Amino acid sequence: MNAALNGKIVIVTGASGAIGSSTARRFADEGANVVLHYHRNRQTVESLRSELKSVETAIIRADLAKETETRRLFAQVLKQFGRVDTLIANAGTWETSDVPLHKMSLRQWRHTLDNVLTNTFLCMREFMQIVARQKRGNALLIASTAGVFGEPGHADYAAAKSAMAFGLTRSLKNEIARLAPSARNYCGGRVNCICPGWTVAPRNAEKLKDSAVLKRVTATMALRKVGQPDDIAHAAVFLSSDKLAGHITGQTLIIAGGMEGRLLWP
Repeated sequence: MNAALNGKIVIVTGASGAIGSSTARRFADEGANVVLHYHRNRQTVESLRSELKSVETAIIRADLAKETETRRLFAQVLKQFGRVDTLIANAGTWETSDVPLHKMSLRQWRHTLDNVLTNTFLCMREFMQIVARQKRGNALLIASTAGVFGEPGHADYAAAKSAMAFGLTRSLKNEIARLAPSARNYCGGRVNCICPGWTVAPRNAEKLKDSAVLKRVTATMALRKVGQPDDIAHAAVFLSSDKLAGHITGQTLIIAGGMEGRLLWP
């Protein structure tokens, strides 16, 4: 697609993950310069960077749940590139074990909210300050279908992602439009959200090899298949393009094969 993203500066948080790395690749395909954020897995982002030779890249480590480290990340980006055009707020954490709320520790609850919702707040706060100076910019929050339909055993994650998908997205689309208003030659600042459903990733690869699990997770989908990271990445490029999606803001797009909160395939 011709998304008119050539030369744009895009930050992808959580670029070491399946969705983050695919998103970085697709932005690079469009000619955007990409900042690859990671927290622990530098080897993966180094390998990713070696693929993106046609554009300028930067690798920055940061614990985005910490205010000082988040500020440092954005300061480094500004020092190298001078601006930020798009933020893809993708970084997050997931407790792999099912823990019902009545057995969940306060430590787990706080850890999940800090690393899903608070880190998004801190990134968006830094980005919005940049937008206020530039009078331009757009952001995309990567939430989850857990925030739409709920997720038994993962109420902490579902609550954090729901806050991103609805309250935060719909509030910030109004705030960013005041910081970067539409003009004759500019669509205006925008904030949107994507909620991926089950998507192939290293953390769930083993689980999805079980045919019984696969049947169960696809039983609520009109399209009985698990998503690929590029399904999310292509939509991220579209929503980040002022040319293609310049009149789309405050929207939460579910990419989950037509998932519903009920059985479609008994």
